[in-house]
Amino acid sequence: MPEEVLFESESSRSREEIAAYLQSVVESLESGSAIAFKRGEESVTVDIPARPTFEVKVEREGPVDGSGELSVEFELAWDEDGGTDDLGGDLEIE
Repeated sequence: MPEEVLFESESSRSREEIAAYLQSVVESLESGSAIAFKRGEESVTVDIPARPTFEVKVEREGPVDGSGELSVEFELAWDEDGGTDDLGGDLEIE
């Protein structure tokens, strides 16, 4: 299935700035409000359903014998037609 990027933003931010941004997302999730993403003239608003699929991925990219790039990715996904996937497994963050 082809992928269409509706919005994308990448920038260097302090941990505090990232935490504040994520807190805004948390507040919208808790209240059930739609989330608007804006950058300049570009924007997209998403209404996240009550039970989306939540994926957490920690990965390292780079050569096996050298330093690379580490990343932590958080993803919320859902079918536009309202279907749900339950992949199971309990996530713990310590």
